[in-house]
Amino acid sequence: MPSIDFNSFGNVSDPDVWSKVHDEGTQILENIANIRVPMIWALEGKAHVHAEYGLLANLIVAGEDATFNDLPHFAGGIVPGDGVFTLWSYFVGPGRAQAMLLDPQPMTARQAKDLGVVAEIVPRGRALARANEIAKNLLAKPEVTRRNTRIHFVQPIKERLVREVGYGLALEGASAAALVKSFQTKGNE
Repeated sequence: MPSIDFNSFGNVSDPDVWSKVHDEGTQILENIANIRVPMIWALEGKAHVHAEYGLLANLIVAGEDATFNDLPHFAGGIVPGDGVFTLWSYFVGPGRAQAMLLDPQPMTARQAKDLGVVAEIVPRGRALARANEIAKNLLAKPEVTRRNTRIHFVQPIKERLVREVGYGLALEGASAAALVKSFQTKGNE
């Protein structure tokens, strides 16, 4: 996702609207984490919005031009509470994740590989083909092995999601409401 349409959310200062965002935000991460097969993220282009969805994969194959970033949160005036901090901090550590989210700069596929986030970099346009090759190798393993490996790998992440994302989204909602209020205040001046 290279960008986000904030207007699609509606009035985020309305508790009914944010309650829906909160509910859907927690559910989508939990649903992805509950997928019971190893997952591969084939990334071409920009993962600048909701990179946390892809970080729930077990392997990331990135095209050489792929980049990671977080545009809508702190840079846009809201708390990065929807799981983006949880997932980045799991993979790169809390200090680096905080720096990335407070001062968002595009991270190249090479930088992400150096941090251990990306498993493999391929030429532009080859990420999906390479992911399919890896998937064929995974499919050669017994189903129980594939399923239980995914379950084992994702368990510590699921614990953090349950512990952190609901609270983070509550904080994000408060900051979204404050941002709307600041726009309204500026409009009345």
